[in-house]
This record gives sequence, structure tokens and C-alpha cells, in this order.
Amino acid sequence: MANVVVVGAQWGDEGKGKIVDWLSNRADVVVRFQGGHNAGHTLVINGVTFKLNLLPSGVVRPNKLSVIGNGVVFDPWAFIREVTAIKSQGVEVSPETLLVAENVPLILPVHSALDKAREEARGPGKIGTTGRGIGPAYEDKVARRAIRLCDLSDEAVLEEKVDALLAHHNLLLRGLGAQEMKPADLLDPLREITPQVLPYASVVWKTLDELRRAGKRILFEGAQGQMLDIDHGTYPYVTSSNTVAGNAAAGSGMGPRAVGYVLGICKAYTTRVGSGPFPTELTDDVGELLGQRGREFGVNTGRKRRCGWFDAVMVRQAVKTGGIDGIAMTKLDILDGFDEIKVCVGYRLDGAGTGLFPGQRRRPGPRRADLRDLRGLEGQHPRRPLLGGAAGAGGQICPPRGGTDPGPGRPALHQPGTRRHRPDERPVRQLTDEPALRVGKARSACYLPAIGRR
Repeated sequence: MANVVVVGAQWGDEGKGKIVDWLSNRADVVVRFQGGHNAGHTLVINGVTFKLNLLPSGVVRPNKLSVIGNGVVFDPWAFIREVTAIKSQGVEVSPETLLVAENVPLILPVHSALDKAREEARGPGKIGTTGRGIGPAYEDKVARRAIRLCDLSDEAVLEEKVDALLAHHNLLLRGLGAQEMKPADLLDPLREITPQVLPYASVVWKTLDELRRAGKRILFEGAQGQMLDIDHGTYPYVTSSNTVAGNAAAGSGMGPRAVGYVLGICKAYTTRVGSGPFPTELTDDVGELLGQRGREFGVNTGRKRRCGWFDAVMVRQAVKTGGIDGIAMTKLDILDGFDEIKVCVGYRLDGAGTGLFPGQRRRPGPRRADLRDLRGLEGQHPRRPLLGGAAGAGGQICPPRGGTDPGPGRPALHQPGTRRHRPDERPVRQLTDEPALRVGKARSACYLPAIGRR
């Protein structure tokens, strides 16, 4: 069986946690490989709701190894709060079931202070960050001044690195009119938290390599979405890391051949949090209804998500730049009852049509979307929800290459016990009959990948 990477194919909030939770039943290891505690996943298991920000979704499942890879930026205080919270809900968490890469860079109080000061200074041009220090922590990593988890074990090294770090950041804070920090503002809380977090530190790349060679099934869990990727997203309104599946290898310490099958998650409509272009955005009653029915509020910040119609151009681009092999579409039932559904099949840019999301930042305002009207889903499945899927996965997955045979080196896509659709069937007819909606070479028949089969 190939390992599996789960990534978002839009701007995040696609329901990745639900899919990862279902897939984790068949995996032995679940790995977070990028982002920080700005990711929000809500899981409901046996009636118990778990809200995760930093921990891999597999942590709430028994007999699974959860790993936080080196590609993550790690807030030790947020980590302990989250571990404490799920322990209080009856989940067993220990250094035997949860590992953190020893070379993971830390998010410190100075990063959050700088993040908030910068965002406030931008005024109307705000990016819409969570203010949790994610960006500044990645900056320190790239600039080779980051304090890493392993540094907490050496007091002399820690003091030296804190002095160097503040020599840089206090200049920025002073220039932004924010309060500067003293070494004790970082060292004292770090000394207090060290005994709690250091036992989780591990040489993650070595452990993952041994597990892979032993034939264990590894599930890589992405955060945010592909169009928030620092390189391939709607720059500068993006996150500070690479959210594409290719980063699963670098962000966990494994080679690219270990990644395997790439599963993209998208909603049947589009949402976005924060600033940035949104061609299909609905600012009318329809957009408000989508938000209400879909409960579109951020898990982390509680911010209201912007809502709009499904953008096929954006998802198609995400499939190509991210190497996505299959798509799981969630929240189809939110569209049930709409008399008319619109789908974006192109953009208008400077009076001309285009099938790409341009990389250049354009002003003023977002690009106009070319929308295609489709008949609504009312009454298509009156006695069961449109989401379906197996084991409550909350989505449907379209196979690549137009069939059940995904080609050499790919996992079989037909799940035993699920019904095969004939080529002439249209399970979600009005959404998939349109050629413009086909993602890559995927057809309308929907399957669940048999990732548990070797």
C-alpha cells in the first residue's frame, strides 16, 4: 500500500480533519508536516467533540503513533494546552504515542507580538493572519536564527540564541511602536515549559524511516489549503509555509518516494478567511445562507468565513500544482434545496478570458468570475444526505485517470463493500456532467480509496 498525503485543494477549511480521521483507522502513523497552531480541525468521535490546532488528528485514536514533523512551527505552550485538553477528555497521550521532531523551530512570545504589531501597521492592507506568530517563526527559521526544540536541553546555547534573537526583533518592535522584550521575557517561560515538552522530542526522521521499511502505513496530514501555499497560492495573502503535498517529504524528514498517493479535499462551494482575492465571493443573502448552513466560522479564531460558489478553475490549478491524484468533495448537502447553483469556469482579466489564477497581484479589487448556472440538487436524494461516503467520511472521492485502475504504483480505488457505479451513472449529476467541472481526468463516479489494502 502506498502512503497517503491529505491536502486542502482550496483556501483551507475543506474538512480535512474528518477525512484524515476516517483514514487514520487504516493507518499506523499520522504525521503533521507544516503549519502551526493556526490550523483548526474539529472531530466528533462517539459523540465527543475534539478541537485540534497543532496535534495530528490521529492522536485521538488508540494504537496510533502521531508525529509533529520538522516542517511545523511549534508553540510549546499551545502544545501543552492541547495535550492537557484532550487528556481531560479521556485520550491517552504520552511520548510513546506522540513524537515531536527535535529540530522543529519554536514559536515564542516575541513572534506573536511582532505578528500582531505588523498586522496593525498594515491598516487596510491587512493580510488577515491569526496573530499567533506563525510567519515570524518561519522567518527566523529561514534566517538561521530560530530556537529549536533541541536547544531547550542546553541552557548556555539557549541564552546565547535568545540574545541574538532579541537583538533582531527588538529593532522591529521599536520601529513599529510596540513594546520591546527582555531576555527574561523568553527565558523564564521557556525554562518553565521545558520539562513538560522535552520528553516528546525525538529524531523523527529516523523513526519514520524505520516504520516505512517495516511496511507501516503512514498518513501525512496537511494544514490550510493549496491556494494558501507560500509559492503557489494567492500571494501575499497566503500562509508562511508550503502547503502542497511535495512538502510532506521535506517537512517530515522522508524522501519524496515515501509520499505516495495524494488526496485533495475540497468543498462543494468555496470559503476563505482573511483578506485576499476571491472571484466567486457572494456578499448577498446566498453567501450568508451558505455560511449559516455550513457553519462557516473558524475553529481557531471564530472569524466568519467568506463564502462563494465552487471555483473549478482554482481547484483544477491546485490539482496540477499539487500533484493531486484524487478529490474528496465535502459538504454537498449544504447545496441541497438551492434552485440554482453556479460554478466558476473561468476568469475575466483586463477584458480577456483566462483559465488560470494569475500570480500577479492586481488592483483594484478581485478578478471577475465567469459563472455557469446549474440546476439545483433539490430532491435528487430525498431520503439520505448527499455526503454519503463510507464510515461517515463526509465526502466522495473521484478516481484519477477516469477509472478504477489508477495505474502502476497507485492504490486501488474501489473499496470492498461499496457499490461500483456504472460509467453511465451520475451520482451527483448536476455537479459532474459539466466538462468544465472535471478535475484533472477524474470522472463523475465516486469511490473511496482502499488505502488499508496492501
